[in-house]
Amino acid sequence: MSTSASVSPSQAFRVVGAIAIIAGGMLAAVTGPLQLEAGSWAAAYLVLVAGVAQYVMGIAVQHWHRTGPAQNWWWFALWNLGHIGVVGGTVAHSTILVFVASGTLVVALVLAFLATFRTSDVAHRMLLIGYRILLVLLAISIPVGMVISAIRNA
Repeated sequence: MSTSASVSPSQAFRVVGAIAIIAGGMLAAVTGPLQLEAGSWAAAYLVLVAGVAQYVMGIAVQHWHRTGPAQNWWWFALWNLGHIGVVGGTVAHSTILVFVASGTLVVALVLAFLATFRTSDVAHRMLLIGYRILLVLLAISIPVGMVISAIRNA
């Protein structure tokens, strides 16, 4: 008898989201003593966007995303590569990297939003609407972050 322990995209989103929350909290704790220039921003970004929002996405994948696992894995990869690029570009003062990574995040959010239209879950309609609003707010925040990055690195 063999058992295989495979991780679902839903679990991956939640695990990486939880790790980002913890990493953001740890970064917040050392930002002041280490005088990290972008430390407080990176800590907030890790906790709120890479962490909490991603954890919620993991729950949403389980309940509302009726796309195949391959599509959810692509979404997971794009979402997390985007975070790595945004944080890396911010720390390296690379507006180009921030812009490219932001584009990756937008693609991931569009995939996430479109995937919710294949659900037939009417019992949790208000939660689904709240999730869609979260995705839209995240999408709105991306160009704001891009402008801030351009101003900061000008």
